[in-house]
Amino acid sequence: MSELTIRPIVAEDLPGILAVQQACYGDGFLEPGDALASRWARSPAMCLVAARGAEVVGYLLSHAWHAWTPPKLHVPLPAADAVDVLWFVHDMAIAPAGRTQRLGERLYAAAHAAAVAQGLNQSRLVAVQGADMFWRRLGYQPVALDRERRTTLHAIYGNDAELMERTAL
Repeated sequence: MSELTIRPIVAEDLPGILAVQQACYGDGFLEPGDALASRWARSPAMCLVAARGAEVVGYLLSHAWHAWTPPKLHVPLPAADAVDVLWFVHDMAIAPAGRTQRLGERLYAAAHAAAVAQGLNQSRLVAVQGADMFWRRLGYQPVALDRERRTTLHAIYGNDAELMERTAL
């Protein structure tokens, strides 16, 4: 069995990322490859895979972002048109073959270091499928949303979605 490495994403990782995404989320959150590629094109140092040889067993997609509103799912990011003010953690998934190895924490730590190196000191994410407990352990707290914004968030990400933030990295 080859050693597990954490490294920046390259184009050849896309089929493995899509396979991990399918294994973890089913069809509900499966995003097209161009949407995913736009994340690592925008912030390559903050988009990582955990790989065992050529097999992707986990990934973290995150990027610098200019607004407190989360970017849209399923569509490529727009070109950077404003000053980035925060680190947006778009998605992290670990395949069953990679679980029990603390890969989530390891991927997060590496991406976090890259975000801090870029001068970002606040972060947001949308936790789905009960992942809010994991993110709380990393210092994230739920964002208070009015009824309209919560309804919009749930329409996009599902009824259990929680917008979360970490105000000090």
